[in-house]
Amino acid sequence: MGRLNVKAVLLILFAIQPGIAQEEEIITADAPLINTATNCILRYYYYPNLEAYFDTSKKLFYFKVQGEWQTAEEIPNGYRGYSTCNKYNIFIIDYDDDHICQFIDKHKKKYPYITNEKLKKLIVRN
Repeated sequence: MGRLNVKAVLLILFAIQPGIAQEEEIITADAPLINTATNCILRYYYYPNLEAYFDTSKKLFYFKVQGEWQTAEEIPNGYRGYSTCNKYNIFIIDYDDDHICQFIDKHKKKYPYITNEKLKKLIVRN
């Protein structure tokens, strides 16, 4: 009878173990990316063509409408010529607090939007 109890316990442990391992994988897969140089969570994308941000933690876009910052889960159709084909974006590596919009002027200068026409002119000059 003691032998049956050991087998039963081992069977239960083997049955439970895959569920525990799977749970650990899910937890680690959802861990945020961190820039080790700045120790900031990589929370925001900046879209130079839209002069807008995407907050990966809140799943919201931040963009201006008539000079006022708005938030939405999606960029409105036609916003600044937005196209799903143009997915050029940059991770903001040095800020992870809640007020990213205060840096729009800095990010516009640091990450200017280069259209295909501007890119062609740069290539021709070089």
